[in-house]
Amino acid sequence: MAQFPILEERINKALLVEEIVAEPKKMFGGVAFMVNGHMCVGITNKDDFMVRAAPGRYDALLEEPGVRVMEFTGRPMKGFLFVEPEVVNDQKGLAKWVRMSLDHVRTLPPKVAKKAAARKKKG
Repeated sequence: MAQFPILEERINKALLVEEIVAEPKKMFGGVAFMVNGHMCVGITNKDDFMVRAAPGRYDALLEEPGVRVMEFTGRPMKGFLFVEPEVVNDQKGLAKWVRMSLDHVRTLPPKVAKKAAARKKKG
């Protein structure tokens, strides 16, 4: 994971340009950046850059160079894609994919944390 900390820093910068402060959360042996409780972008344990894609754009985005289905254990994760390092090796390329993912995540209703939701049901 030689590039992991560098890419994480670059993702933070791209999110700040979009006026988003996202809380990194350990996931997939890497880190996912959460926006309103939803995974937006992240890095897996193999330094793969992952993005969340709108359902209506998913197939078209798969046609872009360096983009592939995100899958673990042989099963694709619906709505998520991997983008190859050479596609996001500069800040402009990374910003494009971060913005695309944010555009979709911003349309989703905020998620309530599971613990908070459970307390609300009890009380």
